[in-house]
Amino acid sequence: MKSVKWFRGILLIFLALLFLNSCRKDESELYLELKREPVLEPDYSGVTIPVNIAPLNFIIKEKGVCFRVKATSPDGKVLSVISPDGIVRFPVKSWKRLLAGSADGQIVIDILADENKEVMTKFDPVYINVAKEPADPYLIYRLLYPGYETYLDLKIVQRNITDFSEKSLVENQLLNHNCINCHTFSNNNPERFMLHIRGDMGGTYFVDGDKISRRDLKTDQLNSGAVYPAWHPGGRYIAFSSNNIRQSFHSSPEENIEVTDLSSLLVIYDTEKNILSPVGESDTIKYMDTFPEWSPDGKYLCFCRAIQYKDGDSLSSIKYNLMRKPFFEESCSFGNAELIFDARAINKSVSFPRYSPDGKYLVFTLHDFGNFSIWHKEADLYLIDLQNGETAKMNINSDETESYHSWSSNSKWLVFSSKRGDGLTARPYFAYIGSAGKAGKPFVLPQKDPTLYDRLVKTFNRPEFVTSKIKFGPRDFESAAGESSLKAIWSGNN
Repeated sequence: MKSVKWFRGILLIFLALLFLNSCRKDESELYLELKREPVLEPDYSGVTIPVNIAPLNFIIKEKGVCFRVKATSPDGKVLSVISPDGIVRFPVKSWKRLLAGSADGQIVIDILADENKEVMTKFDPVYINVAKEPADPYLIYRLLYPGYETYLDLKIVQRNITDFSEKSLVENQLLNHNCINCHTFSNNNPERFMLHIRGDMGGTYFVDGDKISRRDLKTDQLNSGAVYPAWHPGGRYIAFSSNNIRQSFHSSPEENIEVTDLSSLLVIYDTEKNILSPVGESDTIKYMDTFPEWSPDGKYLCFCRAIQYKDGDSLSSIKYNLMRKPFFEESCSFGNAELIFDARAINKSVSFPRYSPDGKYLVFTLHDFGNFSIWHKEADLYLIDLQNGETAKMNINSDETESYHSWSSNSKWLVFSSKRGDGLTARPYFAYIGSAGKAGKPFVLPQKDPTLYDRLVKTFNRPEFVTSKIKFGPRDFESAAGESSLKAIWSGNN
């Protein structure tokens, strides 16, 4: 037995020496300078990252039998990696030490490629900007296949963005394969949030501290349940829209599905009194209102509004404007609607408004028509600077769909879903928001194995930042699903 272990040890040492010798170690040797950066996947060149992000592992898409990678911080720390196949993985602890010395500066990455020739290939350095402001350490997202006809494998995942650890929060395999959606947090708080579950275990599940409760927010006065939630900053009220949705299918192979409201209205839920009320409207014109969002001071309810759909109207004629209503918390009542952004005037439509927590900016999605932008290739993100009222298309967009987005609690980081990789599966991208709302070059959520996005045919849906780890797991929600639901009381006071 000892001889077998001894032989294995000698073999491992031999293989290690063989690998090291295959990559020349003397950097003073001759090399050919290509005068260009190497092609990396993901593309991390020139991005701006938070000081607490996980290692930016990547694939070098260049020829070579061995690659030498050296990352250097502004204070002189060096992290070196040798890769025989171009797949580069930085050790987490060493990477964190590198980041600690790079805040408000740049990491410089030098790459040499050995092609078994007389000279090695040297590329121009890759520069990564490191912001001093951290992002919230956890990202919550729904992971599912990008179809629409089945939910056999659907889960909500919490991922620690400072390393690669992740854990399921909810799994629909424990909930009779029912759909799970619309996880929404109160002020990025992992101890106060809610989510919807459909089907025979249906209801709205509320997490408050160490307790999960199940409630039924569908009343006889609503054509459908309360969806698309937004927590009031005070934590007591939640605004929802109640939507009568239709799915249509395009005949064009370039397009897929269209999700459209036939009718919708806004309601507000009092979590303390278990009362559901309509958000009143004084205008005599019939509208469809959806996607509520509170201003950070709680004084306004922002939402998307279109003129009521009528039979015979084309789907492409449905255009949503961005609106708001003043909210009077003492009486739980609303004022008249005000226009924020007139998308209809430019033949466009708005969805997913999200305020930055500091109240300086509002980001929304702009697309050709309708309100369900995740199926619209032309969907882009726009930013309103609330300090001067200017609206502009953000410089973080691509030629593919940009859709759902949310903010880190310090208002410095925006995470958004983008299909820029393959046009089908959405991935979470991070963008630094600097002074005057200027955004840094975005980067995709780093993975321990940088080949994951090429292999994973699943989409990352509704990414949300939270400030710490959620202590509940799939079995806790399975247990809560066995409890009876508390039915909301309807009140027509608004």
